[in-house]
Amino acid sequence: MAEFTLPRNSKVQPGKHYPAAAGAKKPRTFRIYRWSPDDGRNPRVDTYEVDVANCPMVLDVLLKIKNEIDSTLTLRRSCREGICGSCAMNIDGTNTLACTHAVDDCSRGEIPIYPLPHMPVVKDLVPDLSRFYAQHASIRPWIRTQSPAPSDRERLQSPEERKQLDGLYECILCACCSTSCPSYWWNGDRYLGPAVLLQAYRWIVDSRDEDTGARLDELEDPFRLYRCHTIMNCTRTCPKGLNPAKAIAEIKKLIVERRMA
Repeated sequence: MAEFTLPRNSKVQPGKHYPAAAGAKKPRTFRIYRWSPDDGRNPRVDTYEVDVANCPMVLDVLLKIKNEIDSTLTLRRSCREGICGSCAMNIDGTNTLACTHAVDDCSRGEIPIYPLPHMPVVKDLVPDLSRFYAQHASIRPWIRTQSPAPSDRERLQSPEERKQLDGLYECILCACCSTSCPSYWWNGDRYLGPAVLLQAYRWIVDSRDEDTGARLDELEDPFRLYRCHTIMNCTRTCPKGLNPAKAIAEIKKLIVERRMA
């Protein structure tokens, strides 16, 4: 029988247990991934019993833990309105935003909370998104034009042209979709992933952009685009209700139509 040795610090250990305070009105149990690069120890899962009577959202629970139970817990958060994408993490088995995911919607008795999967971890619930942001920058996500800008007005769009951006511009780059995609897990160094490809399509269909051909040339690659196998995890998990899989399919369709023209 073959034997495999796991890399150092890869095995998750049982962690500390923090019981609920006396008189808790609505206790729920949360199992939270913990890891620090500073102590040289294996990752662990700490268990917190929290009174969620005044904590409607998972982010409220995490802040209650940090403020009242364990100040060492590390997480990202900012707007608390589902706009910035900072608090993206894996909650109850699903990539989502802690600020918009209700505690009552968590189905498990002990609710697991982990950082976004298959990404390097900076500390605890904070993933390293450096590569993700670099991939986004690689598509040059701004209007690219050849003609000079009008001197007396903005570049205009009709209401119909503007409507083409609906379902695309709302992406907040939280990375929930990309980190739920098996193709991105295995080929993340070369495959752009659902979020970045949705962003690419957003600029391809913008009527003000004049660089569609170059954008398609940059994407027509066996890895950058065609590692998508329509698994649909991206669409299922998007906390904004967007459809990255459809955007990727539309890019492929545009490339095929260009070849046939």
